[in-house]
This record gives sequence, C-alpha cells and structure tokens, in this order.
Amino acid sequence: MKLSDVSLSHHYASLGDAFGTPVSPTPFAHPKLIHVNPAVLEQLGIDPAEADNPAWAEIGAGAKLLPGSRPFAMKYTGHQFGVYNPELGDGRALLLGEVQNGEHSWELHLKGAGKTPYSRFGDGRAVLRSTIREYLAGEALHGLGIRTTRALCIVGSDEPVTRERIESGAMLIRVAESHVRFGHFEYFFYTRQLEALQKLIGYVCERFLPEAKSLPVAEQAEALLHFTVARTAELVAAWQAVGFAHGVLNTDNMSIIGDTFDFGPYGFLDDYEPEFICNHSDHTGRYAFEQQPGVALWNLNALAHSLSAFVSAETLKDCLEEFQPRLVDAYAAQMRAKLGLEQKEDGDQQLCADLLQLLADARADYTLFFRALAHYRGERPAAALQELIPEAQHDALEAWLHHYDQRLARDGGDSRSRNRAMLAANPKFILRNYLAQRVIEAAEDGDYRPLRTLFTLLQSPFDEHPEHETWAAAPPESGKHMPISCSS
Repeated sequence: MKLSDVSLSHHYASLGDAFGTPVSPTPFAHPKLIHVNPAVLEQLGIDPAEADNPAWAEIGAGAKLLPGSRPFAMKYTGHQFGVYNPELGDGRALLLGEVQNGEHSWELHLKGAGKTPYSRFGDGRAVLRSTIREYLAGEALHGLGIRTTRALCIVGSDEPVTRERIESGAMLIRVAESHVRFGHFEYFFYTRQLEALQKLIGYVCERFLPEAKSLPVAEQAEALLHFTVARTAELVAAWQAVGFAHGVLNTDNMSIIGDTFDFGPYGFLDDYEPEFICNHSDHTGRYAFEQQPGVALWNLNALAHSLSAFVSAETLKDCLEEFQPRLVDAYAAQMRAKLGLEQKEDGDQQLCADLLQLLADARADYTLFFRALAHYRGERPAAALQELIPEAQHDALEAWLHHYDQRLARDGGDSRSRNRAMLAANPKFILRNYLAQRVIEAAEDGDYRPLRTLFTLLQSPFDEHPEHETWAAAPPESGKHMPISCSS
C-alpha cells in the first residue's frame, strides 16, 4: 500500500486510563529526514518505494500524524539495577498505534517526541547519537536472525539537546509486535490494580497466545509465563552465541514476547572477554556479558512475582525451572552450528568451553576467529587462525584443533558443505562500537553515506561484500572499551 493508505488502530491505548496517558508529540521546528528503512516498510505492508516520500520528515518528527493515530504514553514500573523504581513510564516516547499487515500487527512508537507525565526530570528528547545507535542495532540483530525491535526511520533537527554535551535532537519510529514490558505487569501488581493486571494478561494472551485467551486468568497467566520464559531463554542464548551485550537489562527493558528491547549502552564483543561491561555506569558488572543469562532469570523471577496474585508459588517455580534447560539447549545448538557440527555428542560442551577459554586467554577477536574457523579445512599450519592468536597460545590452539579435527571426522560430511554452513552461522560484519561511532561522527557533520553503507552491510552480515573489507576489520585498540552511557 501507499503511505497515503496507511491507517492506524490503537488496541493498547483503548485498554483504559490505568494503562497510560494520551499525549501529543512536541514536533521539531525544522525536521530533516535522515533515513527510511525500506525493509521495515515492506514488513508493514507499505510499498518500499515510499522510502522516498518526503512526508516521512514530518511524520517522523511528530508534526504530522498518520490517520487513526492516538499518541499514548504507556505507564509501567520496573527494577533498575535490582532496585524497584515506581516512577517509570514512557518519558520520551509515544505509542502512535498499530499497522495491520495480513495476520501481523506492528506497533509504531515515536521516540524523542517530547515530555510526558512520566518524564520525571527529563526533557523527553533523544539525540542523533542514540537514535543512530538504536537504528543500526535493530537492523544488526535482525540481520543475525535474532528477535528484536527495528526502526522505520530517523529524523534529525537543529534543536539542541543536553546530555554529556550539547547535541542535536532526533526522533526515531520504533516498530515492534508489542511494547509490553515486564515492568507493565510489575506496575499493576505493586499498585494492586489487579483488574487492570488481569486485563493486561488477557490482552497479551489474545495477541500472542490465542489458545489461552478463553481460559481462566490463572491459566492465562501460567501460559504467559511459560511463553515468556521460553522466548527469553532463546533470546539470551542467541545473544551469548553472537557476542552481544545489552548493557541495561532492567525489567523495564525486557519485552514480554522476548524481543531485544530498548537499546542503550550495548556492545558486541571485540576481543572475547566474558567479563565485558559495555555500560560505563555499571560499576559492579551486574550486566556484564557473562552475567546476562543469570540476570534474565532474575528478571523472570520478578515477572513471576507480579503474577503471584493469580498463580501459585509452586506453579511459578515450575515455569521458571524451564529457563535453564531451554537456554542450554538453544545455546548448544547455536554453538554447534558455529562449529559446523550437525550431530550432537556428549563432549561438545567441553569442546566449546575449551575453545572459549582459549579465546579468553588469548584475548582473540570473537567474530574474526569464528569467521576464520568457517574457512578452516584441517590445514597445517592453520595460519589464518594463528594470526588471530598470540604466539604464546599457538600450542594451545594446535591442541584444540587436534580434538576438533577428530570431532569433525566423527560428524562426517564433506568440508565444503560444512564450510558453507559455518559461513551462514558466523557473521563477517557486526555492529562494533567503533564503527557506530564513526557513522555518528560523520552524521553529526551532515554526511550520511557511512550510515547508509553500514546499514546495508548489517542487513546481510554473512555475505562477503569484498568491496567493504575495512568494515569487517578488527578495531584499533582505541576502538575497544569505548565508554557508552545510558543516554546512548
């Protein structure tokens, strides 16, 4: 359909006053259209050629509303760094409504749209830097096959916004199947609005668990927790396998349907460091890369507690106990794919653990090593792998490769087919923080060409793109451990 044919519905905003507040966006005076995502247009059922429609500048800046739009600031709470905060909600974003495309419904969320009743002391704005980071991150994870929100467009402005420094304001339209967070359930539970909590449970079941929508609330809540535990376990397994650190896994940043949600100080691993912390405000390492599975389970416990008004403690415990085996199975399957193993063996976990220990000892680049391994065919010396490992670890690499060769022999199959499968499981291009910073600095100077280039590469990260080798290179030392804040 054409942009002029788009009309939004607003099922969430119709749930009632307890769920949030209608708010009009505060538009930019002179919006500048920076980029429109043709792939997301297609996802919404809109003709990708509409990416060139100049109307996106006003729509993406909140100056023009799509027909049927009902801007709505959602109210929720949540645990931030393990501490409950009752003062949360959409403080700089508005749910515009939903686009229906066949059987799928997609919510549009305008970020940076100005103050709402939940802004606390904030200005309700977003900056170009953070907007570009979210725009790229959604596309990067989607290209890697990981569940995530995405973004429709970026609009910039000349409006000054103060963060660590004065920056230019920007807005982004986020697209997701649902913007319901764990914190929505916590809000109604802790404020004892149990009728609203029951309505929220029914709303999510109707959209994502239709087989449960006619059940009593206790059974709906149980089905919902089973669903969210499974989705979250699979999501975190995918993060760990690809080397993605979210950075701020508060319960208000956790999607009830298991999407990657609310991009801030995220980071993809450069060197393999299990203890990697990408958020410079995370002084205790609560959200370090290796801590993500445990934090996700902690957050699921918080969600389960908010359902305890309807579900017994024993049933909640049974649901939560599904997390670890689901996570382990999903992670093992992903790592077998990265290693080119079709069959499952008891020793695979140890083979993988030994490799990860080698990479950690060597501070080897996680993505480059696995991509090089995808080209490995048993050659000696394994020069391409040795180049990524300090000489002091070459003997350890040789010992690991000996066991790996034996395992590949037991697995069977020909090396060409295995290498092709491994290249489809090990990306060449990832969204490294130093690349994002390069794009941001160019965009702040008005040059959007690097943004378009990186955006395109992240949509097909497993392809070779030989003309863009520099975008797949390891970062310089100055590009590692870049300080990334929550305002990012």
